[in-house]
Parts: sequence; structure tokens; C-alpha cells
Amino acid sequence: MAAALTVYFAGPLFSHTDLIGNALLASYIAHASVGRYVCVLPQDLAQTTAQPVDIRNQDLQQVMTCDLALFNFDGSELDSGTVVEFMFAKFLDIPAVLLRSDFRAAGDQGQDGEAWNLMCSFYPRTKIVQCNAMAWYQQARQAGGTLQDILQRLYERIAAVVVQSLDAVRHEPPVPKGPPADVESLYRWALRFPGGGFEASCAASLCIDRLVAEKREKGLV
Repeated sequence: MAAALTVYFAGPLFSHTDLIGNALLASYIAHASVGRYVCVLPQDLAQTTAQPVDIRNQDLQQVMTCDLALFNFDGSELDSGTVVEFMFAKFLDIPAVLLRSDFRAAGDQGQDGEAWNLMCSFYPRTKIVQCNAMAWYQQARQAGGTLQDILQRLYERIAAVVVQSLDAVRHEPPVPKGPPADVESLYRWALRFPGGGFEASCAASLCIDRLVAEKREKGLV
């Protein structure tokens, strides 16, 4: 059996609904994919310091090292930290899925566009999953049973479409980057441009040559 692929799961994590919702969906994604995908939740990462720059650096390192990424694009305004992590992932051409379960219209793309700011759209190796969480919840509730039964129906349904999109996006060809050395140069530049001690914080645990080689073996770069 092939090794599981890691998925950086970015999104708001500031309330109990955020935290539990993230954890539940991550669990159901693992189950729906039969262990093919393992989500890395920023909320579960051990914080060795409360310094904001260290938290940022730790999260960016996880974006860089994970195989794919899942971004929660709910809200009338997208979570700013999630947007930064999305752009960092796209800089590195990491396959990504954007999930929006919020049924509200938002953004500036008109009726037929995506429900967020147009600057977050149109990137390669990016799949979009849009569902109406309210409608899906009501349908799960109408089927009866306990709260656990309702949650299971709802999260199994969401996880199924997310896994389908993860499967699809990871098989899209990488954006051409030239010789293998160019990919390694891109990753080394990604260590430098964030500043804030990011390169130093990654020095002890991250070998770019090995990371890129592992991703190349998986067909991701």
C-alpha cells in the first residue's frame, strides 16, 4: 500500500465551531480516502513559543512540506491567514483544493463567478468544491436519527467530494519549471523571501534536496 499523502488544511481556527469542524472534516477525509490522505491541522501543531512570527513560520513550513493543501474559503470575507497560505502554496505549485460550504453570495466576480475576491481565483492545479452546508445539513437532519447520525451523513458527504477533488488535482501535471535544479532553486527561494527568520527556523528540520526528491517520486513537482 502506498504511503499516505499529507494535506495541509488551512482555515479559520478561532472558535469552537472552527476547531471542531476542522477536526471532524479531517477525520472524515482520512476515512473516505481509506487513509490515502492525512490532514495536517495548524490547530494541532505544538507551539513551542507564543511569538506570532514563530507561529507563522511553523505554518508556512508545513505548507511547504505537505504534498497537497486544502483551503477553507468560507465567510463573507476570506480569512486573511488562509489567503496568505494559499498564495504561498501556489508560489510552490502545490496541488490545492478550495472548499466553500458557505451558501452566501460574496466577492466581486458576479453571479457566475466564484464567491470570493477575484484575486484568489484562476490558479493552476487548483480544484474548487462548492456546496451549500445549510441545505446539506437540513437533508442530513431530515433523514432522522441522533445528532451523531446527522453529523456522520453531513461530513461523509462533504469529505467524499473533497477526496474526489484531491484525487483529481494531484494528477494534474506540474507547471513547467525547467530542469530539476530549477525546482530546488524555487524551494530555496521560498525559504528566503518570507523573512522573519523563516529560513533559520527551517534549517534543523528541512532538507530541500530530500523534500523535492520525495515530491518528485510522488509526481508532485
